[in-house]
Amino acid sequence: MRRRAALAGVLAGLAVPAFAQAPGRLRRIGVLIDGSPPHPLPEALRAGMKERGWPEAAIAFEIRYANGEPARGVEQAAELVRGGVDALVAHFTPSVRAAMAATSTIPIIMAPAGAPVETGLVASLSRPGGNVSGVTNMAAELGGRRLQLLKDMIPSLGRVAALVSSQDAFTRPFVSYLEQAAVSGGLQLDPVAIGGPAGFEAAFAAMVERRAGAAVIQGVFNSHRSALVALASRHRLPTMWFDRAAVEEGGLVSLSANLADMYRRACDLLDKVLRGAKVGDLPVEQPSVFELVLNLKTAQALGITVPRSVLIQADEVVE
Repeated sequence: MRRRAALAGVLAGLAVPAFAQAPGRLRRIGVLIDGSPPHPLPEALRAGMKERGWPEAAIAFEIRYANGEPARGVEQAAELVRGGVDALVAHFTPSVRAAMAATSTIPIIMAPAGAPVETGLVASLSRPGGNVSGVTNMAAELGGRRLQLLKDMIPSLGRVAALVSSQDAFTRPFVSYLEQAAVSGGLQLDPVAIGGPAGFEAAFAAMVERRAGAAVIQGVFNSHRSALVALASRHRLPTMWFDRAAVEEGGLVSLSANLADMYRRACDLLDKVLRGAKVGDLPVEQPSVFELVLNLKTAQALGITVPRSVLIQADEVVE
């Protein structure tokens, strides 16, 4: 009996890793990104899944970029589904909706998407149902704090523009939260909706004509940050972002959920799905780490003196 117990202990110590216990076939993951390359999501997925016991040879990521064109995203999602992917990872609401239009059975992981209940992506955060779960970025819910930060930095601020997409279902809750915050904060919100990058020039001209004192940029335009930062600089318009990279390039300020934290959570969910969990039973993850990034050089160029009360909140200051 002792020898059997000892042998059992040795075998337990030599137990194979969790991945080796899973089916050994290659897993194919479709990745739908609403914007343009380069993008941090693909590498985050590769690294994150490797950390969870899935070596590079075990997963093939098939990356598709819609370049801000929803119709293209729909075509790409359908192509991936026809190709027989095991799961879809979708970045932002247009990509999630494209994936949902393509399949009602293949698991879809939001990585991330904003206001998923309000936009009809899931039934609830606790029990999403269907074939969709993932991570919400709380981009809409942060609207009030974003406006307050702009008001703290620009005390004379009265009118705030919001550059939003006419093609994104997330736009409605995004604007709704901003409108509620504007009313309570004594600000006037002026949404400027465009269909895509072709509308950037006219949108900024309209903001300036309407005497906006600052602009909030919807996250769906993050991939076009270079062009938008240049336009904001030309028109001397302070900008609030959902993208720290835009602030590093010259935008004034960003407030967002931490990307690394959201991608980590998305990898956790994808790992569970590949090991057999039903995606609709997995609660939608909410971010717990947020970051405020300021560009002092841009503030100085705009004649803005950032108060200490804002500086001490910043996770990073670009000088």
